[in-house]
Amino acid sequence: MLNADREKMAIDIKSGVADLVTEYDKGIQEQLKFGLKNILPEAKFIGEEGSSDKLTDEGYAFIVDPIDGTTNFVKDYHMSAISVALLNGKEVVAGVVYNPYLDEAFYAIKGEGAFCNGKRISVSSQPIDKALVIFGSSPYDKSLFPKTIEVLSEYFYKVLDIRRSGSAALDLCCIASGRADLFFELQISPWDFAAGKLLVEEAGGVVTTLDGEPLSFEGKTSILAKNGVI
Repeated sequence: MLNADREKMAIDIKSGVADLVTEYDKGIQEQLKFGLKNILPEAKFIGEEGSSDKLTDEGYAFIVDPIDGTTNFVKDYHMSAISVALLNGKEVVAGVVYNPYLDEAFYAIKGEGAFCNGKRISVSSQPIDKALVIFGSSPYDKSLFPKTIEVLSEYFYKVLDIRRSGSAALDLCCIASGRADLFFELQISPWDFAAGKLLVEEAGGVVTTLDGEPLSFEGKTSILAKNGVI
């Protein structure tokens, strides 16, 4: 990612104009698959850039986003990350999100807390009126944007301020580390949130759908992550 040649970068469009994939997404996923399979050969491997494996109710599975924030990466915006989660059945038991631009590795093991570069992290204790809210705009389905603005407007008049980064994985790390206080998005995929969900929960936060239901790893879902106060 850090040494990408943007003058020669091959960029393809997947489901729509905002859904990009580069040769680096594919290359990083292959590197991750090779390395992770060496660590845990029996685990399934489910990556954003394609996989023949499917999630089941039993056994281990890696869920990987090789570059979360591909549009940011293409634009050299420096808000992209690699996200890796390990599930046992339908439960996330370990997660790592790495931001190479800041050399920050966020990681968590279920029941053992959340960390960034060796330092334990925790969610904030800010109430809603002092909260920084971050959000995703669900750019792959632009029909959701009016609803996104509606939800955002409700928060805007109650909170300190709002932000959008373009990387859900890093947004969840911001909640886990107390840099922001609430994150939401109307449509998000499991590889975007799997590792970050565990980070937030192990840091003392709460992660559900926007309606307060448990997240599903079966497909796209809404997400609401927040500290333990809001």
